Amino acid sequence: MIKSKKVLITTVPFGEKNRAPLDMLESNNIEYIINPFNKKLTESELEGLISDFDVVIAGTEQITSKVMDAASNLKLISRVGIGLDSVDLLKAEKLDIAVSYTPDAPAPAVAELTVGMMLTLLRSVHVSNSQMHLGKWHRFFGKRLSEVTIGIIGIGRIGKGVLEHLKGFGNPKILVNDISIKDDINNKFNVKWSSKEEIYKKSDIVSLHLPLTGETKNMIKKNHLLSMKTDAIIINTSRGGIINESDLYEVMKSGHLSGAAIDVFNEEPYNGPLKEIERCLLTAHMGSMSIDCRARMEIEATEEAVRFLTGKKLEGRVSEGEYEVQRRGL
Repeated sequence: MIKSKKVLITTVPFGEKNRAPLDMLESNNIEYIINPFNKKLTESELEGLISDFDVVIAGTEQITSKVMDAASNLKLISRVGIGLDSVDLLKAEKLDIAVSYTPDAPAPAVAELTVGMMLTLLRSVHVSNSQMHLGKWHRFFGKRLSEVTIGIIGIGRIGKGVLEHLKGFGNPKILVNDISIKDDINNKFNVKWSSKEEIYKKSDIVSLHLPLTGETKNMIKKNHLLSMKTDAIIINTSRGGIINESDLYEVMKSGHLSGAAIDVFNEEPYNGPLKEIERCLLTAHMGSMSIDCRARMEIEATEEAVRFLTGKKLEGRVSEGEYEVQRRGL
């Protein structure tokens, strides 16, 4: 059959909680190797691994022009997840390498984590926990979700999921922003469409749900953070690089903002100065890491690999619009 075809699985963990994707490869006599470094690969590490493989089932590692030049057999990049900022789509297009992804699979888990972070920061749960471990006893005042103004920037799959969850928390005032006004949102939710500047200024919580593009990289800098309320909260479960991390550290070090929750970083694993800020909640890019959503991501990405290697049509192929974003440098 297709015994000579080989798949490199770079994202880890993989098949740890659900063996279905590995069973799928094995039942189709497809050889595979799982990332032997057991961490997010650097460009040079990936370049050294990729040469003999027909398909990469990829995480967030950078699949650059240089990496693709080293991958003489590569014909499909199957992304486990939604973000495409790590893949040079234009180089892939030039080399006739297909790219697919799993945009729906991670959304429920990321949306839930986002709301969990809102609750945690509003009640200073993270700070109380760290202080209790140090033997300190302090009862923090906080706010309820129904009593605050929440600004959501980016109303795609995850942003909509957050809105759905917020319906269960009374009637918070919600400001939203996206590249265009969406009628389905107006029909379903009680929201006010606002500029980013209005959201920064008026929100108690600002939650980001954007792709990383040329337009959104370092979108939130020191002046934007300082325009927020002194006791406001900012949450990023979308992509590292959207908030300027150095500016966030400087602003929080000064005492501005009551909290931040950051799940994604410009460089991962993260080892930067935000670790010094007790009221800054840091998590290890775990937004999609619920057992069910992670399994769905892995299975869908593997299904694409099997379809490709067995001559079937891809179902999760990246749209032309995503290529156009990179083409225009947005």
